[in-house]
Order: sequence, then C-alpha cells, then structure tokens
Amino acid sequence: MGRLVRTEGLTDEQEEILKLVRQFVEKEILPVATDLEHKDEYPTDIVEGLKELGIFGLMIPEEYGGLGESLLTYALVVEEIARGWMSVSGVINTHFIVAYMLMQHGTEEQKQKYLPKMATGEVRGAFSMSEPSLGSDVSAVSTKATKVDDGYEITGQKMWLTNGGSSTLVAVLCKTDEGADSVYRNMTTFLIEKEPGFGETAQGITIPGKIDKMGYKGIDTTEMILEKHRISADQVLGGEPGKGFYQMMDGVEVGRVNVGARAVGIANRAFELGVAYAQQRETFGKPIAQHQAVLFRIAEMATKVETAHSMVVRAARLKDAGERMDVEAGMAKMVASEYCNEVVEASFRIHGGYGYSKEYEIERLYREAAFMLIGEGTSDIQKMIIGRSLLKDYKL
Repeated sequence: MGRLVRTEGLTDEQEEILKLVRQFVEKEILPVATDLEHKDEYPTDIVEGLKELGIFGLMIPEEYGGLGESLLTYALVVEEIARGWMSVSGVINTHFIVAYMLMQHGTEEQKQKYLPKMATGEVRGAFSMSEPSLGSDVSAVSTKATKVDDGYEITGQKMWLTNGGSSTLVAVLCKTDEGADSVYRNMTTFLIEKEPGFGETAQGITIPGKIDKMGYKGIDTTEMILEKHRISADQVLGGEPGKGFYQMMDGVEVGRVNVGARAVGIANRAFELGVAYAQQRETFGKPIAQHQAVLFRIAEMATKVETAHSMVVRAARLKDAGERMDVEAGMAKMVASEYCNEVVEASFRIHGGYGYSKEYEIERLYREAAFMLIGEGTSDIQKMIIGRSLLKDYKL
C-alpha cells in the first residue's frame, strides 16, 4: 500500500476489514475487471465473494445480522472496491441506500422482515427516484400511487435503476397527492418486492432489460415500468405516507459520500497506473517520470487524490457523529468527482497513445470517471445545495 488515502484514527477492527477487502480486490477483482467490463458481464463470482465477506451487511446493525460498522468504514471499503472496479461498488451502494433508509425510517416490522436477509445478500436492494423526463427536479415525479381498498395502485415509468434486474426489493418514490399543501409532502416511498431478472418480475412490474451505457458496465442499470401494480399499505416505508421525499433525500445524502468514495477509488487507481507507466516508459534516453512536465502532473494527481479522500472522510465522520453534513457531503461529492476526472485524464495523458487502447486499464477508468460527475446529483446541483445552506449559516 502506498502513502496515499491513509486514514488516521481507525480501530483494529476497521483496519482488519480494510485489509481483507484490499486483498479481495487484488486477488478477485483487478485480474478480471477489465475483461468483464469489456464484455459487459455481471460479476457474479465477485458479488458472491462480497457476500461471504459480509459486505452486504456492513452497516446493518448486529441485532439484524449485520456487522454494525460506521459510514466511515463503509466509505473506505467503497474506495478499495472502486479502485478495483467501480461497477462492483455500485452493486453495494444501491443496496446499502435501501438498507440505510430502512434503518432510519422503517417500521420495526419492516426492519425485522428485510434487514437480516439484506445483511446476507439474500435480499438485494435498489432504489428509484428518476424518471425519463425527471432530472434534478424531484418535485416533478409523475409515477402515481392511487389509494385503493387497503392499499395502493401504482402506475408510471422509472429510469436508471442500478441493480434493476438483480434486485428483489426496490424503494420507489411515487406521487400520492393525499392533500398536503406542499408537493414535497405528497410523495411516498414504497417498498416493492419483485423477482430478479428481466421481463415481468411481479404483478404489474416490467424490467425491460439493461440500458447500454458508455461505462459503468457489468452492473444491470434498467428502467422499471409499473402498470397498476397493487401494493398493500404496510409496504409504505415507515408506515406513513407523505414522507417519501425526505426519506429519499436522507438516503441520497449518504449516497453522495459513497459516490465521493468511488471517485477517490478510481482516482487512486489512475494515479497508480500513471506513476507506474511514467517510470517504465522512456523518451529521450530517460524515463518520462524524470521529465519536469510529467513530474508536475504526478504531484498534482497525488494532491487531488489526497484532498478528495480527506473530504470524504470528514463527511462520513460527521454523519457518524450524528451531525448535519449536507454541505460536507455535497463538497466531498463535488470535489471528488471533479478531481477524479482530472486525475484520470492526467494519467491518460501520461499513457499517451496507449491510453486509447482497450489493452490498457486506463481506458476503462476514463469511461468510468465520467459517471462520477452525474451520479447522486451533478456538480451544479451540489453547488446549489452548498450555496443555499451557506447563505442560511452566514445570513446577515
């Protein structure tokens, strides 16, 4: 392990978890990641290995069968996994957001029903806010849940579900229009059960197939079409309608820490590849690492990796301490994603023409880094969140 992305103040247990994950990444992920990514093949064996390590239950409390670890531990594990292959960290992230929402907002019956099976990976989670015509404006959600008898009937179309095919439990944000004076209080999160796979996976639910993407391959990103899907009222997250927007935003906030951690993992790997190649490739009779332009680039890359890592760690520690961290999460996500793209591009430039070849790992990272700019909110959205919050704090 190099001197970058080290974290002070970790417990022996945290260090041991990270050591096991790092070994798993080196042995089970890095050797196969690029091949699986080029084939757009789901990493079944890798996912099964993560189940055995207990990663699916990393933050789920011990009383529900999980490891009961902190958000900081989780973020550091994600950094390690994303360093190996970012898509694999996506499998974990979406599952975790659903588990987190259940832990924070679910009824005790919902926790008992789902969390033990989520901890083992038997139940796999996905969450869904986006729709084909819905971008950053969550208030424009159009998927409608209408009250019928003792439950609801849901109709609409959802977009960009990570784990859309492999999941068996989806947290879905719907418009319920139950009379609140605010659009944000007329949204409800439903816990929808379905079978894994594609096609009709439950009554009134169709998962059409994988969306073909530039990067973030291997993982199943899908649409979800709901046509008069019947669901009982006890599948409302928390048992009370009208709280869905706030539940989702809470989940997305910790998701931003996750995306920041993913970006750090990609950037760290890009730095490793760039600094190694710069010492092997020679021009004008010496390794290119000895040319000032390349040396400066290496220094800038390392500094950006360290800065992003530090900001992700701070945001995670604030959340673990029970403190407000909307600004810190937004800053961490924005800086980590922007720096990730800059570090990957710098490594790509160091590789020269070879970086454009699919034979070299940096080509995959170049495509993966772009997703960090838009996942869990674009940089522009983060700036709005940060700016509005700071204006409240520094109001004259």
